[in-house]
Amino acid sequence: MSDKFVGALRQIALMGGMHDYIAISSRELGDLLGMSQQSASKRILELLDEGLIHRDLGARRQRIRLTDKGAELLRKEYSEYQKIFEMRDHVVIKGTVITGMGEGQYYVTQAGYQDQFEQKLSFRPYDGTLNVRVSPADITKLDSLRRGGGMVVKGFEKNGRTFGDVRAYKATIQNVDCAVVLPSRSHYNDVMEVVCKYHLRRTLGLRDGEPVEVRVSLT
Repeated sequence: MSDKFVGALRQIALMGGMHDYIAISSRELGDLLGMSQQSASKRILELLDEGLIHRDLGARRQRIRLTDKGAELLRKEYSEYQKIFEMRDHVVIKGTVITGMGEGQYYVTQAGYQDQFEQKLSFRPYDGTLNVRVSPADITKLDSLRRGGGMVVKGFEKNGRTFGDVRAYKATIQNVDCAVVLPSRSHYNDVMEVVCKYHLRRTLGLRDGEPVEVRVSLT
């Protein structure tokens, strides 16, 4: 069902409707989509019913913008095309080094994770993670990694506390072997955690604010 909406959402976004209202008539949208005014008007109503757009019926012209739901549908479509045209056996994600809240160190040191990391990644991680704030242009790549692929490190229970699953991908930074770990429960959508058997900051001389490229294996 959602596939038939992507074309209309794409045209609205191209006109600036991703972040603000744009004035567009059903005739104009129909011309862009290669359909009649009546069909385009129906499509607008369908987009409204699905919660994919907001509409403001002003005194002169209707104005439309994408909702968060509509924007997310376009992002998912973009991610799929990235997999086809860009993501073959690896993907490069760019970002900057930041200081984390210490949560990564707490979770990485749990034996329930450590044993699985060693089995699946062929190394036992150093007690801590390198935190990378992903560049806005590469957020969709990170979203794609979260949605599937990689290796699943199973969650567990300890002392009445539940630890969730973690998705892991083998990776390299400056030819140093490491792994990207993506917890199923995360407070941030733009931060990527990297584990390694070495202390990456010391080994690579990394400081907060420095740019870094992480080459993530998809195979």
